[in-house]
Amino acid sequence: MAHETKPFNNMKTKQQLTKNIRRWIAFFMVALLVSGITAFPLQSELEVLGRFVHLMPAGIGNFINSVREAVTFINAHYPFLAYGTDWLAFAHIVIAIAFYGPYQNPVKNVWVIEFGMISCLLVLPLAFICGAIRSIPFYWQLIDCSFGIIGILPLWHVHKQIKKLENLNTTLNPQ
Repeated sequence: MAHETKPFNNMKTKQQLTKNIRRWIAFFMVALLVSGITAFPLQSELEVLGRFVHLMPAGIGNFINSVREAVTFINAHYPFLAYGTDWLAFAHIVIAIAFYGPYQNPVKNVWVIEFGMISCLLVLPLAFICGAIRSIPFYWQLIDCSFGIIGILPLWHVHKQIKKLENLNTTLNPQ
């Protein structure tokens, strides 16, 4: 009798793991989409943010004001340069779509999660190297790095859950 309940419990565990994995992947996809979409209206966002610089430490407020002035000037005189951030937004959206594969079949598409984790790690050298080259303040480079650090956390959790699911699948379907 005990042998009959174990497969049921394993199936229930498999369903719970899959549901949890899908929730985290959906969260990550939405975060990527929002991050991408917010790259389109930079000037408007900076105008809104500019209303709150008085609440920020002087260095951050001054930097945000400088960025706002630069974006306003660039958009007025060289609007084609904003096309670069349009492509940045597009890339975020396309990457979010790529996570549909592991959403549908986590074990088969675990490589997408691993790709995402590697990408999150690569944010750090990009922020520090390009940030220094472009004279981005160090504290802002740290803010940029936080996206990679925060992004890797749900992916790392999902990766561990997928490995559990893979082991459970092996247990349920031995070769």
